[in-house]
Formats: sequence, structure tokens, C-alpha cells
Amino acid sequence: MRSFSLIAAIAMLASPLTAQDQIIIADTRIDNTSSDTPVQAMEYPDQLVAQAEAPRFKTVDVVLETEMGDITIALETQRAPITAANFLRYVDEDRLDGTVFYRAMHIKWGEPPNGLLQGGTQNHPDRILDPIAHETTTQTGLSHTNGAVSMARFDPGTATGDFSIMIKDQIGLDAQPKSQDPNLQPGFAVFGYVTSGMDVIHAIHAAPIDPDEGEGWLKGQMLADPVKIIDARRVEPTED
Repeated sequence: MRSFSLIAAIAMLASPLTAQDQIIIADTRIDNTSSDTPVQAMEYPDQLVAQAEAPRFKTVDVVLETEMGDITIALETQRAPITAANFLRYVDEDRLDGTVFYRAMHIKWGEPPNGLLQGGTQNHPDRILDPIAHETTTQTGLSHTNGAVSMARFDPGTATGDFSIMIKDQIGLDAQPKSQDPNLQPGFAVFGYVTSGMDVIHAIHAAPIDPDEGEGWLKGQMLADPVKIIDARRVEPTED
């Protein structure tokens, strides 16, 4: 295994992937104060007007029906077309039906809940599709803010069918092209945002952890009873 920064590092495993070898961050510390990531300024009335007049980007809504409730995600099909289309294919081909949320990473500072929730195909050979090109947050203009949905991966360009949902802002996972650490430069690929069901995400995230499950930095992050995604489906647009 390569040596990585202790901030938000990419997990690279040399051995064949197993159900526990899933990816997004190799350490429980996420640096959200990187100088390469602009801090949002305080909003004043004129800024709010500008935001209200900003163009809206095309999205497609999907629902993840889980054992603990429904989660609705707006997929950024215009701003992150490759990554969103990949997720939609998993949805449309029923490849996420019967998969689970299996990992709850808890960040030990700030007000809880804080961290991320991860689920998906766990590299199952009958479920995964070919890996996709990596869309950086500098390309898409998206960010790992609260409720952001981001692809799990090893190297850039290896993402398949696993994803994570941010709980609180985790902007340290955004691309940092000016970083001197090459592992932080590409960041992770945001492709949507939760629009309802964050209470469900918090409930799953708070479920008991199996202290003996997981290897290496994953130990202490695996849910004792993974929560099943019963059905993943598109939300059909309503007629005006």
C-alpha cells in the first residue's frame, strides 16, 4: 500500500477487491480548511438576489427506498454528465436493488452527526459496470457540502457502483489542483445532492458498528447490520 497524507487520502489496495475493500477516504480526518478550497462568504441581500436569478441546471431525481426509509437524490445530469449517467444506469438496470449501506464513517470533531455514509455494489462482479472517467469538482463546479453524493473509487477513473453521502460539509474531498500532494489534487466526484431523507441517512449513520469488522483503516466503520436498498428508481416528472 502506498504512503498517503493523513488528510483525505485515496485508498489504494494491491490485493483483489473484496466486499470490505471499498473506497473513498483512507483516514477518518478530513481537512475542511484547505487553502485551495474557497470559503463561502457571508450572504448579503444582494448576493441572495443574485443566487435567486442564477440559472438552474438540469437534474434527474431518483429515490433509494431503504429498510429505514426513502432517500431522494437530485442527480446533476448537466454539470456532472458522466458520473450522473453512470449512476442512472445502475438505477435503471436495477443494479442497486438489494445492495446495502455498509459503512458509516464518523468524524470526531464538530457537532455530530458528522462524516459520511457509504453504500453500493461492493465490487460484486454481477453488478458492476465498466469504470468511468473522473469528473473533478473543478470541472463540474460542485462541492462536497452537506448532502452531497460522491463516487467512491481507488485511482481516478476507477469508480463503478459505490457511492458516499456527505453528512456536514466535507470540502476537503473536493479537487485541490494546487496541492503539493498529488493524492489530493483530483479529489472525488460529486454528482448529486440529497433533497429529502437526510433524517434517514442520519439514522443509518447512527446504527451500531461492528468493532471487529473491516480491515486496516476500515475497522470501526462497518455497520453491524448493513441497511438494504430495497429499490432504486427514477422519480417520474409530474406534468404541469
